[in-house]
This record gives sequence, structure tokens and C-alpha cells, in this order.
Amino acid sequence: MTRVVAVAPVLPERSYPQAEITEALVDLVCPPGTAAGARAPLLRRLHRSGGVERRHLALPLEAYGDLGGFTLANGAWLREGAALGERAVRAALARCGLEPHDVDVVLFTTVTGVAAPSLDARLVGPLGLREDVKRLPLFGLGCVAGASGLARLHDHLTGHPDDVAVLLSVELCSLTVQGDDASTANLVASGLFGDGAAAAVLLGDRRAAALGLDGPQHPRVVGTRSHLYPGTTDLLGWDVGGTGFRIVLSASLADVVEAHLADDVKALLAPHGLDADDVTRWFAHPGGPKVLDAAQRALALDDGALAASWASLARAGNMSSASVLHVLADVLAGRDGAEPPRAGERGVLFALGPGFSAELVLLEWAGPSTDQEDVA
Repeated sequence: MTRVVAVAPVLPERSYPQAEITEALVDLVCPPGTAAGARAPLLRRLHRSGGVERRHLALPLEAYGDLGGFTLANGAWLREGAALGERAVRAALARCGLEPHDVDVVLFTTVTGVAAPSLDARLVGPLGLREDVKRLPLFGLGCVAGASGLARLHDHLTGHPDDVAVLLSVELCSLTVQGDDASTANLVASGLFGDGAAAAVLLGDRRAAALGLDGPQHPRVVGTRSHLYPGTTDLLGWDVGGTGFRIVLSASLADVVEAHLADDVKALLAPHGLDADDVTRWFAHPGGPKVLDAAQRALALDDGALAASWASLARAGNMSSASVLHVLADVLAGRDGAEPPRAGERGVLFALGPGFSAELVLLEWAGPSTDQEDVA
């Protein structure tokens, strides 16, 4: 089975308290003396209630008022995102003792900028990846893509057990804030989303065994599940126009999560003879307080089960597809005093995104497999 042997979260160096970001955005989105200015109290209230204490930004805070249209914002995404992505991949490979030339396939995901050649192609030279590296650049999955990336690379590695795969997420959400949009959706998003990146290294089972990286400290992917909810395409996403990415964000997202997540988890676990009581670790995408509360209610989780997700939200905001990888890295490293998973534990990693969709990944901490099906 696929092994996750390293996860490296990275953040831009610039970090600001939420209150400081809020006041800068009041001037940008709800300036005094304009019709939008009357919405400044709502913006402040939404920012205070979002569960975010600090955020890291790709640009200096004072630079956002000068971005103008999409061209400058996307140029900043490409420049800053490439640097952040290179840091993440180098860190992930170093954590498991591999080199760039070892990588056979790269899956790159983002929903905050566009480029052709894609950002992953632009990193092949600087990183020293092989010229025959397989690339899978993805756009549009949004917040679900961190989990989807793990799942799709597991699909690949199941058929290519000798391969080394890298998942790279780069999300510079701050560059998508619309200065001329005082809608409630934009006010919520302006207080919730932060900038960050993450890279994960996954190995096919034969490669993991050959490198001695199949021990219980490296979780294996046991199963995955995808679910696209019908009739929900208008709940979350972008309205793309001349100024870039304008947020579409429905207040009913949490209701959909609460209605469906438990069934999705059951469907993920049942083929393996498991139920929710067999899961000791939960890695939830920190989509926001309402989404996390809905997930806890839907799954009947104890208080503290999603502590790592709440801590990530407070520390850096919702970084779209990178966030669930940050949560996974924090738990694996025992951050915030948490005990790292031990042999025999099982975990469910899940994220939700545009579609409206869910992706779930079942993880297990176990030693080298002796099951004939796994090593065939």
C-alpha cells in the first residue's frame, strides 16, 4: 500500500495578527464615505468570529491596495507561489532522505492562480527534477484538493509500486480578495483565508520497502472515497471575471456537511470492516468554525477530536487545499503537545470543496505488510 513518508508545510514569512489585517481590509473593501463603508461593522464582526488569530501573507499588507486587477495579482501568485512551492518540495524530500531526481510523478494543485506552463513545470529546473518526470497539474478542486491529491497519487502508486510521488499545494488566497466587493461572502472570505503551501512525499509499497520507509511511523493509505453532491454546484467556488476570482460562498455549506459526512465516512470504512469507533485520529480540513462544528456533530466526535484543525485555523487561517496537509503534518510531528500516532491507530483525513464535493482518505499506522495482496 501507498506510504506517506513526509509532509512539509510552509508559510510566507510575513505574518500579521487578524485585527491588523481586518483594519487594512476595512480601508480596502469598506472605505469610509462610500456606500460599502456602512458594512465595515459587519466585516469586523465576521473577522472576529472566524476562529483566526493570525495569517501569513504573500505580500506586505500595505501592498494589497495597489494590486488593481487580475494581471498584477496573478503575477504575484506566480512569483511568490513558485518560491513557496520550491521550499515545500525541498523540505519534504529532505525529511525522508530523498533527492529531486528520485521523483517520478508530481501532482500540483492550486485554486488561487493560473499559468501555462503551470507552476510545477516551472519548478522542474530550479528543483533539479528529472526531465521525464510525470506531471499532473490540477486547478478547480479548491479546498478538497489536498485530500484529493493524496487519493489520486495513491491510485497511481497502486499501479506503480516502485514510484516516488510528490503532492504540491500552493494557495495564495490573499491575492484573490476583491476590493470592490462588499458582499457578505467576500467579507467572510477576507477574514478566513490565508496563504500557505505544503508538499507530501508518497511511495509505492515496493519502493517504501526497498528504502526501509515502511515502518509504522509512516502511515499507509488503506482506502479513499470521493463524493460529488448533486445540485450543489452553486454553493462554493469562483465567479471568474476581469478582476480575477470573486468568491461564491453559500451559508448552507455547513448544513450539507452535517447531512452527508457521516454517511461518507461509513462508506469509506465499511469495505474494510471498520466503523467510526475504530478511528482514533481525525484530520479535518479547517474550512471555518461552522464547518468544523458541523463535522463534529455529524460524526458525534468528542471535544478535542478536531483540535489540530482548530489550531491550524487559528494559526494561519484556511489555506484552501494546503490546510489539511498542514493539519496532517502537525499531528505527525506532535505539534501543540499532541501525541503522534502510534502503531495500530487508524485515521480519517477529509476535506470539502467546490462541486460541492468531499474527499476522504483512510490512513493506518502499521509496519511492513505481510498481506500477499499488498506485496504482489
